[in-house]
Formats: sequence, C-alpha cells, structure tokens
Amino acid sequence: MSPTFRALHNRNYRLYAAGGVVSNTGTWMQRVAQDWLVVLLATNAGTALGITTGLQFLPALLLSPYAGLVADRMPKLRLLKITQTVMALTALVLGALAVTGTVQVWHVYVLAFTFGIGSAFDAPARQSFVSEMVGPDEVTNAVGLNSASFNAARMLGPAVAGLLIAAFGGGVEATGWVIVINGLSYSAVLLALARMNPALLHLTPAEKRHKGMIRDAVRYLRGRPDLLMVLSVVGFAGTFGLNFQMTSALMATQVFDKGATEYGLLGSIMAIGSLSGALLAARRTRVRLRLVVGSALLFGVVEIAAGLMPTYTAYAVIVPLLGLSALTMITAANTTMQLATAPHLRGRVMALYLMVFMGGTPIGSPFIGWIGETFGARWTLIGGGALVLVGVLGSVALFARSRHRLGEAVVVPERVAVAASA
Repeated sequence: MSPTFRALHNRNYRLYAAGGVVSNTGTWMQRVAQDWLVVLLATNAGTALGITTGLQFLPALLLSPYAGLVADRMPKLRLLKITQTVMALTALVLGALAVTGTVQVWHVYVLAFTFGIGSAFDAPARQSFVSEMVGPDEVTNAVGLNSASFNAARMLGPAVAGLLIAAFGGGVEATGWVIVINGLSYSAVLLALARMNPALLHLTPAEKRHKGMIRDAVRYLRGRPDLLMVLSVVGFAGTFGLNFQMTSALMATQVFDKGATEYGLLGSIMAIGSLSGALLAARRTRVRLRLVVGSALLFGVVEIAAGLMPTYTAYAVIVPLLGLSALTMITAANTTMQLATAPHLRGRVMALYLMVFMGGTPIGSPFIGWIGETFGARWTLIGGGALVLVGVLGSVALFARSRHRLGEAVVVPERVAVAASA
C-alpha cells in the first residue's frame, strides 16, 4: 500500500474513514446552506453570520475542558455514538424548520449553539480516538488522511449544496432540504462505529476520577513551552483567520455580486488546496514545530492577498493557496499536540487545544463580521490576515527562550517524552 494511505490497512480506521467522507460532505453542504439561510433571513447579514458562527463555536470555549475530561474517562467509541446522534438530530430539526417555512434567525442561533454543544464533546473524543484506532507509528498518516477526507468532502459538499439550493429555487425551503440531507449523512458514521471491532483498538486505560484532573492537564502544558507556542499560534489563526464560512459569503455576495452557486464553488476551489495540503501531510513521517510557524505566517500573507483580489476569478485563483497553507498549519499543529502529549492526558490536552483553536471563533467571528459591516467585506480578510501575522510573530518572540525546541522533530511519543524530560 502507498505510504500516503498506509493507515487504511487497519479495518477500524478504514470503516471510520469511509463513514467520515459521507458525513463530512453533508457537513460542508450544511455550512453553505446555513450561511445562505442566514443571508436570506437577516437584514444585517455580516453581523448575523458572525453571531451564528460565534454561537456554533462558543461551546468549544466554554465546555472543552470538561469534554476532554469526559473523553479521558469514558470509552471514546461510546461517546462518539452519542455526540454524532445529537448533531444529527440538531441538523434534522433546523432542516425541518426551514423546509416548512417557519424558521427564524433566532432558531438558527439556538440550533447552532446546540450543535456546538454536541461538537464540543465530539471533537476531543474524535481527535484522541485516532490514536486508539491506529498505532503511534501511523498517527501522523491517519491525521493527514482525516484532513484529506474532510477536504475532499469540502470540494464536493459546497458545490453540491450550491447546485441543490439553486435547483430547489434558491429560497429558504431549498436550504432546508440541504440541511436535512446533512442530518441523514450522520448515519454513515454511526454505522461505521457500530461495525468496529473493539478488540482491535489500542485502548488507553480510563483515568480514575480525582480532584484537579483538568488542572493536571493545564499544569502539564505549563511545563511544555513548545506546546504552548503551538496553542498560541493556532489560537490567533483560529480566532481571526479561519473564518472562511463568513468571509467567502461576504466576498461572493457583497464584493463580487454572486449567488449561491458561485459561493458554493468557492468552497470547493479552496478545498483543492486544502486537500493537497492534507495529502502532503499524510506522507510526512515527522513534523517540526517550525512547520507550524512557517505555514501560519504564509497563511496570514495569503489571506491579506486574497482580500486585495480585484475580481471573482482572481479571488478563486488564490483561494487554493489559502487552503493549502491553512491545512498545513492545522495538520502540523494537530499531529504535534497528539504525539507530544502523554497518552493518559491526551483527551484533556486535545480538548484544551481545541478550546483555544475553535473557542476563539465566538470572539473573532462577530468582530470580523463587524469589520465587514463597517469597513467592507475585503477587510474581513485583510484585517484577519494582519492579526494572524502579528499573533504568530508575537508567539514566536514570547517563546524564543525555548527556540531550541523549534528544531525538534515529532515522530513518536517516546521520543518526545525523552526530549521533554531533558
């Protein structure tokens, strides 16, 4: 088997990856449909999109430490079945409200927040479950393949959503049918989880409950300046830069005067770069911290350039590079955090990582949305990219005393553990 796809020899991971392609496609379809629904319902589209995105990610900020604790204490296979069911039901309710024409903006807000609760508990379990499905030598490959699956779906989902919305009339009811399809797509993951063989999992013994379990993870991170730098870099990128849902919607409608089909196509075009970045990540056998920093800086520069593009075509040409740089940063950061963390703390540490990475969105999205309303849609990208650059450079300067760690390669947990104790 090609080294790019070596993790697929594992039956459990193969099932998980197959279900993920279907579900991820549905997720990207809903992202386009939900944003288009908000554009149709709200008079102040930029602010409303920012609020919707912020509410969807707010639970990650509020609940991630507790979600990580649950992931370390509960069998992850069982937890994922629960969270996937919750997210499926939430999508079906929102879709039904839109199809029947009874949906209002506040319904979208409430259900986006509810979906975010399920996602907050799903994310750390899903991230750390990768290490249980495959051995430590294949974690880097599996993380890359997960990103490839996500971005292959990102190529297909937005384009299909745009075409379906247009085919169904382009109105509120049309967005509802697309969201219903996403709700049904979760059955693929649930079926994959049900068919897994638990005996083949590399299970980590569940942590016994004791006081200060979350503080243990925080204390562990405080002693790891290399991981703190990664958290800081992705925190700035996630808060101010990774708002593609909102920025692409505003650029397509307000700057280039395009409709749902062209907006959906932008997501698919960006995914070409993201998929390329994910496949490159799957081929790596080691990850250096300098890759996290370098790709984050490139991402900030490209985002500023995207905001300056004069035409829809020029914007479409540059967004694959935006996706490539973003995905390289995300996969490098994710792999570093997973492999460099002690196994018994992995759920809690990944939860804190996701809290920083995704939890900044409730702060950043309304702020970036306000920038778009006040200064114009282009400034959602120009301002976001500039803030990413300032944040990344500041993070590197802050942790410069540990600059020797920037040259260390993350390969397997044992090697990192030795480096950390040195």
